[in-house]
Amino acid sequence: MDEAEDPVERREVRATYDYIADHFAQTREYAWPEVESFVQDAPQAATALDLGCGNGRHAELLAGHADRVVAADASRGLLDTARERAAERGFDADLVQADAARLPLRDSTVELAVYVATLHHLPSRAARVGSLDELARVLAPEGRALVSAWSTAHDRFDREKGFDTEVEWTLPGGETVERFYHIYSPDEFEDDVAASGLELIDFEVSSGNCYGVVRPVSE
Repeated sequence: MDEAEDPVERREVRATYDYIADHFAQTREYAWPEVESFVQDAPQAATALDLGCGNGRHAELLAGHADRVVAADASRGLLDTARERAAERGFDADLVQADAARLPLRDSTVELAVYVATLHHLPSRAARVGSLDELARVLAPEGRALVSAWSTAHDRFDREKGFDTEVEWTLPGGETVERFYHIYSPDEFEDDVAASGLELIDFEVSSGNCYGVVRPVSE
């Protein structure tokens, strides 16, 4: 995406994660159990996608279940931490800086994908649904993806409807950095998937997050 076309809010999200990338990566050592279960149950794929890959912990997991892994993130700083992790741990992934709503992948080429803890950082409903449409575009007809977002069901929230908020990240030394989140109600999460080119196969709320297993809508 050209910088001139990139909304200010998305630039701010990207800059935030560039700034906290090293410390953030240090706190994200292990794959989430829900992602492990999804990937382990999936058949071997030719191409897998980790959308919003962060430090590459889920790309590493996908590398054992796919011939090729594309790991995409808007943050150059986080991609640098993913590159370091891949080198240290000996797994291969094509690291790509990309906006979640404009992926440099051909239509229907991804058989397995995870889009975890990223959707809720996009600053508008149009952007979030647009990113789900983009995921639908790149998924093969038989492809499956796991999508997650932080939910109002988390015990730190006392709200029933989805809402926008800022969540602090505390760096070593005590500096705090605000991060944008859209906190999804479970019904709203299902509605946004339904508004996109995806359809839910399975849905659950686990560990304060909405998780949806999705596939492209059949034409």
